[in-house]
Amino acid sequence: MNLPNKLTVLRMIMVPFFVASMLMTEGWFADKWISLILFCVASLTDMLDGKIARKYNLVTNFGKFMDPLADKLLVCSAMICMIDSGKLTAWFVIIVIAREFIISGFRLVASDNGIVIAASYWGKLKTVSQMAMIILLIADLGGVFSVLGEILIWVSLALTVISLADYVAKNKQVLTQGGM
Repeated sequence: MNLPNKLTVLRMIMVPFFVASMLMTEGWFADKWISLILFCVASLTDMLDGKIARKYNLVTNFGKFMDPLADKLLVCSAMICMIDSGKLTAWFVIIVIAREFIISGFRLVASDNGIVIAASYWGKLKTVSQMAMIILLIADLGGVFSVLGEILIWVSLALTVISLADYVAKNKQVLTQGGM
């Protein structure tokens, strides 16, 4: 297993620790900072694995398939944890997760036909906006950062819908060729 794939696996391993830190009782001051550090480190592995894979020609089918899944696991876990605190609404998280299920379904059908579909530009932009939003919401610094967090919620929602539409439009042949 090459370094980019190890970073992807590391990100997946970090998710339960991140979720545990997010769900710690509010009375402990360090909980949000531990959560923030874990989320930032996990997010950085996403950036690093892609850069390393492209720079050193280490792109693999495993990476193309698992990297987006690791991102979904991290981001969706964070969003689900934020529903109870009121930082995100359930309907927002449901839309994001529904998009991820639809894309995963496309990838599974494509995989059955020997096709590996890598993440698109819109999907990457969506992920970056979601990660930035989550960082601001976890940090909970107030003031202008709260306003920026609200803006990023709406930007993330728009990019979620746009990336889904783009993905479906570019890959509709997967459904027609996939026997669905």
